[in-house]
Amino acid sequence: MSLPLDDLRVVEFGQLLAGPFCGQLLGDFGAEVIKVEDPARGDPMREWGREKPHGKSLWWPVVARNKKSVTCDLRQPEGQALVRQLIDTADIVVENFRPGTLERWGLGPATLWQTNPGLIVTRVTGYGQTGPYASRAGFGSIGEAMGGIRYVMGDPDRAPVRAGISLGDSLAATYACIGTLIAVHSRTRTGRGQVVDSAIYEAVLAMMESLLPEWAVAGYQRERTGATLPNVSPSNVYPTGDGDLILIAANQDSVFGRLAQTMNQPELATNPKYATHSARGVAMAELDDVIAAWTATNQADELLEKLHEAGVPAGRIFRAKDMFADPHFAAREAIVTVPHPDLGDLPMQNATPRLSATPGAVRSAGPALGEHNDEIYGGLIGLDETERARLRTAKII
Repeated sequence: MSLPLDDLRVVEFGQLLAGPFCGQLLGDFGAEVIKVEDPARGDPMREWGREKPHGKSLWWPVVARNKKSVTCDLRQPEGQALVRQLIDTADIVVENFRPGTLERWGLGPATLWQTNPGLIVTRVTGYGQTGPYASRAGFGSIGEAMGGIRYVMGDPDRAPVRAGISLGDSLAATYACIGTLIAVHSRTRTGRGQVVDSAIYEAVLAMMESLLPEWAVAGYQRERTGATLPNVSPSNVYPTGDGDLILIAANQDSVFGRLAQTMNQPELATNPKYATHSARGVAMAELDDVIAAWTATNQADELLEKLHEAGVPAGRIFRAKDMFADPHFAAREAIVTVPHPDLGDLPMQNATPRLSATPGAVRSAGPALGEHNDEIYGGLIGLDETERARLRTAKII
């Protein structure tokens, strides 16, 4: 089946996560993503991750899936000239170096547009390409702090915490992907490429709901609230009789009414303390105690069956092993298996979102370093074996 982006060629520079995750998203829907790596070290993501069976990262096969790997020393003038030839065949460049790095290598957008005016240059950084902080080193965790999400994460009596994933990097990469596809669409009208400037702190800020007007208009500062959201109730984790924990989200008036019926306490829905969204927000702690007292008398499986039958959103807190055992994950093929030369059949999350006519697909796990040098430099660029051997000897590739 033809994939929706299979007419696009992406040259991916940069390393770690913010730029490469954007490349992963584009590759999932068919773009030819050619990842350019340092010939001596490669992307550090090849070494990242807690568990390393056979000495191999389990993170790299995911973030580098559907990509081709070529090596090139971008600090060498000959390497810069070589990659210019590759970029001239491309639709998109994705990079996440500090602002000015590509320009120092003679690979800035203004230079690249001289020979490829339709090129889209997608740039992911901590602070963006402009402004007084632009030149600072900017990892995802710093962008999360500046964008506002770190301050509101955790329990109110403790210091802010982080999510157990690279949230800021992934958000910036996702917005970079959206911006790239918008720029591709714009190019169909104008014929011209442009810069997509995705800053980690701004990607995080974009997710912060009404945080800014709450402060500017109402003088309200959101604080850490643990497992709950301020004034949204009931929406919390509740205990069960067999020691499990169940999430219940019944904060909408009609849904709360269904929860009250399921609890055999229909009077809760008409009690002025709980009858409206605002009232339940004020009485959150008290209402949580009432619900927890009821859930603790039920076994988890029975409780979930009651809630689902009543149309009350509820569910377990899933771990990886739960995902592998769950029939819904299986039915929707949310987890796919990809062959890997060292790790065997390697499971990972499927491409998302789902398109009814032109869905994405995971076609290959992350490649070996320089695995596609001959295919790209030979077949695409046209360098013969003698020239490729010379470049290898000179450590350009």
